[in-house]
Amino acid sequence: MKKKWIAGLASIFAVALILAGCGKSSTKETTITVGASNIPHGEILKHVQPQLKKEGVNLKVKIFQDYVLPNKDLANKGLDANYFQHIPFLDNWNKENDGSLVSAGNVHLEPIGAYSKKYKSLKDVPSGATILVSNNVADYGRVLTILRDAGLVTLKPGTKITTATFKDIKDNKKNLKFKTDLEPKLMPQFLKNNEGAAVFINANYAVQAGLDPRKDSIALEKNSSPYVNIVAVRKGDTKKPAIKKLMKALQSKSTQQWIAKHYKGAVVPAYPNGK
Repeated sequence: MKKKWIAGLASIFAVALILAGCGKSSTKETTITVGASNIPHGEILKHVQPQLKKEGVNLKVKIFQDYVLPNKDLANKGLDANYFQHIPFLDNWNKENDGSLVSAGNVHLEPIGAYSKKYKSLKDVPSGATILVSNNVADYGRVLTILRDAGLVTLKPGTKITTATFKDIKDNKKNLKFKTDLEPKLMPQFLKNNEGAAVFINANYAVQAGLDPRKDSIALEKNSSPYVNIVAVRKGDTKKPAIKKLMKALQSKSTQQWIAKHYKGAVVPAYPNGK
């Protein structure tokens, strides 16, 4: 009787092991590492972590403090994707580095804005004043669009705004001077130091510095801007199951609504295909 009891117990234990093994294989996770700027990119990624976890994707977020390393790490296979840039920046990086990174899809827009402690409007900026702009060449078209809309400059005929530089200015009505050799992440500090007549700051750095782009800027980029932030991957990786799940989560209606509510207009949702 004792032998039968032991044999039965062994059988039950064996079945339990088999079932545990089956359960383990059916819930196998895929881990992906995505590089991102801290705010808002890192926050948005962390928001979708629980959703992806349920779908078998373990999302790890690696925070970067600059715009240089994320693409290098992605190209060198140190990351599975990154989320910090827009298409003009990506195109420029590919061109300068003989790269082949591609977009996996749109997520949001961070409107760049002009800030000033001295003036309430760009139109109030005096003749000969100095405007501070970061060294991110891919953003120059955004800055020029805001200056053009404010009536301060006109651009040469045929200028493509996504590749425009300050050399494309045709008329500089107030003879403004542009200082363009500054690190993007330092722009809020220049504003704090009251340097320049106006300082152009990307929304992620503005929010990180405690600024509200809608209330604190003296001019703000329009929502129709082509500078939507995207998730970048290596060529050929857009169809990987984990990447597709990541994009589905980021582009879901619930996530887009969370972005709009959480950032209150400082970060604008960009629905798939611009919708």
